[in-house]
Amino acid sequence: MLVRRAFADLSVGQVHFAECGSANAPAVLLLHQSPRSWAEYRAVLPLLGRRFRGVAMDTVGFGDSPPPPWEPSIERWAGVAAELLEALGIERAHVVGHHTGGVIAVELAVNFSRKVGAVVLSSTPYTNEAFRIARAHRPPIDAVEPSPDGAHLMQMWRNRQAFYPEGRPELLQSFVLDGLKASGDIEGGHRAVANYRMEDRIGRVTQPVLLIRARQDPFSSPHAAELAEHLKDARIVDIEGGMVPLPDQLPEAFAQAVTDFLVTQS
Repeated sequence: MLVRRAFADLSVGQVHFAECGSANAPAVLLLHQSPRSWAEYRAVLPLLGRRFRGVAMDTVGFGDSPPPPWEPSIERWAGVAAELLEALGIERAHVVGHHTGGVIAVELAVNFSRKVGAVVLSSTPYTNEAFRIARAHRPPIDAVEPSPDGAHLMQMWRNRQAFYPEGRPELLQSFVLDGLKASGDIEGGHRAVANYRMEDRIGRVTQPVLLIRARQDPFSSPHAAELAEHLKDARIVDIEGGMVPLPDQLPEAFAQAVTDFLVTQS
């Protein structure tokens, strides 16, 4: 199916998005991890487009969206996502988020509940005080010092290599390309996640939630059961072999899990 790309004029400037599927179908908003872009869902969009109007946006500061005029913030990113839905004439959408995108999805579901149908949280961390303390004592995740000989590009690759499947260099290449476009603040998404007080918000999520657990994602897989304990209506689906780049690593399995859940909610 054809994937269409465009920009929407929002309060922060021109926000980039890609979409696939009929404008009359139920809408699904897809939110990516940091420091990726809509391209994380490049192979997923046509699969979802068979039943839904899939919209994958570039979070402000990433991909082809503009740098944020404020410090990266989960709350502000959720506000921009709500603006995009409004600009596209979408009154209500299901929301799918992976890693950072999942955290944004939680805030969107709480603060803009009338706009959000069902929620899919893929490899999403539970960010409470313990998470913030642990993150404060860890080194930067993706930031590297630029090197005249380009060695920093290899360092970006190596920093992520252990969390990506062997024999799939195209996935790491996509990560590096997106990382280089991250508005000069490649750590912005990680910092925003660490600062978000999810423990004060998650109990206000009233929508049905699917938790997708990538079994080989060491960062977020352990959080699925903890998230489920704080949600009123949640179920967990495991994707075996799934790692950090789950949507573009296993797009068919990812899209199938999302579709199976959402067709019961539409």
